[in-house]
Amino acid sequence: MSSPIVPEVVVVGSINLDLSVLVARFPEAGETVIGHDVVRGGGGKGANQAVAAARLGRRVSMLGAVGDDDAGPLLLRLLVDEGIDVAAVASIGGGSSGLAVIEVDRQGENRIVVISGANAELTPDDLESAGPALAEAPVVLAQLEIPTEVVLALAGRPRRGRLVLNPAPASPGIEFGGIDILVPNRGELAAMAGCQPATTVDEVVDQVRQLGRELEAAVVTLGGEGAVVVDGLRSGSTAVEAIPAVAVEVVDTTAAGDAFCGGLADALCLGAALPEAARWATRVAAATVTRRGAQRSLPARSDVLR
Repeated sequence: MSSPIVPEVVVVGSINLDLSVLVARFPEAGETVIGHDVVRGGGGKGANQAVAAARLGRRVSMLGAVGDDDAGPLLLRLLVDEGIDVAAVASIGGGSSGLAVIEVDRQGENRIVVISGANAELTPDDLESAGPALAEAPVVLAQLEIPTEVVLALAGRPRRGRLVLNPAPASPGIEFGGIDILVPNRGELAAMAGCQPATTVDEVVDQVRQLGRELEAAVVTLGGEGAVVVDGLRSGSTAVEAIPAVAVEVVDTTAAGDAFCGGLADALCLGAALPEAARWATRVAAATVTRRGAQRSLPARSDVLR
């Protein structure tokens, strides 16, 4: 009997149904605005990152939870159609699947409200359903749309590969022991460091250092300004590299950060050094923001290489 194929990327995270609507501008408090072009599809930071890595050619396994409502089978089918292993996705009896309501304005910026649903029901015990894969995969990706105790338990497990945490939404006070690479955006980094958002590379580096030396590295995304790689934190020999953005016409920034994480995981699996991986991830994110939606906007490898 042949041995099961070990995934290259295991994603531990959220699975949501996304409802996205275009608006001319975001409403003020108490104001009603007219939206249009409603898009319904798969989402959740975890599922988005899994799809991003799969479309770039990686073997991906997903660990998460959906409800036993009408959305649950749809969300699982969308993942399976991408070639993602969903054997470790739990179905929560009597629960609803996660839901995200997304407003997108004319500049492509978004505002998102997430209802956790089944994502909040994950427990550290659920990690056992993917135990061998978590131990052997070159990259394990996690976010904070699932209970923090699950992520902390994940960080405490022995593994051969790297644990990459996208701390979204930001959770001040989280312990970073066992986490190898942190991938926050500017606002998330500031929230965790207890500072105002950084405006220079030096400020980014200072804020990363405030998080301590338990991390191996951080890759801080800066939207249209690119990213900053801060490596060597554990050793004390810190190396910093600014990664320029790729100029594109922005349509919708939804899932740009998830595309970046998927691209980073893809490159790390292929043996890229962290700055090289971040450059590739920046290109993947740039391709994503030229299209509307979450999972539907995530590019295939051929789209990025054009």
